[in-house]
Amino acid sequence: MLIFPGLLGLFLILQPRLVQAQGNLLITPRRVVFDGNVKTAELNLANTGKDTARYNVSIVQYRMKEDGSFEEITEPDPGQNFADKFIRFFPRSVTLAPNESQVVKMQLTKSNLLEPGEYRSHVYFRAVPVERALGEEDTRKDSTGISVKLVPIFGITIPVIIRVGESTTQVSLSDISIVSVDDTTTRLKITFNRTGNMSVYGDIKVTHISPEGKSTVVGMVKGIAVYTPNSVRRFQMDLKMAEGIDFHKGKLEVIYTTQSDSKPEKLAEYSMPLL
Repeated sequence: MLIFPGLLGLFLILQPRLVQAQGNLLITPRRVVFDGNVKTAELNLANTGKDTARYNVSIVQYRMKEDGSFEEITEPDPGQNFADKFIRFFPRSVTLAPNESQVVKMQLTKSNLLEPGEYRSHVYFRAVPVERALGEEDTRKDSTGISVKLVPIFGITIPVIIRVGESTTQVSLSDISIVSVDDTTTRLKITFNRTGNMSVYGDIKVTHISPEGKSTVVGMVKGIAVYTPNSVRRFQMDLKMAEGIDFHKGKLEVIYTTQSDSKPEKLAEYSMPLL
């Protein structure tokens, strides 16, 4: 198979990385936060596949764009602080047999050097390709051209956040609108507006309230973050087309809350009349 250099470069750029589950690796929790008296944390890794897999563990840095996507950086943006100098973890390489699990331990260090504010880096679990024995190499019929075999390399990143001092962060919702994508899809657009010294993270729930007062949940998305130093994140979600729901009548109630097993805290809300 002949591969042009430009195509190979595009493949390397598009390798998936920013997800919580990729391939056969499952990681919990989805994020680590060192806050208050929390000095240690554990990440649980599990191999859900049928083959033994190995992962190298390292630290990468990202900026969040307004649309919620990420790009890798080496220097922090104004108002952004990296956490890598203040955390250590072990082990740095993990090999998991099928259905096997292991813990990666993380610890906060040099906490006396931390100034008030928020620090963020991402722990990167990179799959190590299985090397084939010399006797198992493919036989190439055409030796006159350059042949390159592409092996997908999967990775997972987990944000690690350090918070020092009191939070001054507030968030509001604005520019909410409904767009009909096609006959079966209605999409809600939302702008998150963040101010203060720390990021926000929570769940969105959208409820349709009919003119008669009947409430129906038509959308829910978990784990929406607006990281520092971003002040704006633009977000879109598809709404459920339930029987009896008319998105031209009544109103939509949009609520953004923290994640909690007991009682979520309301971060922001917005009520939108439907015409």
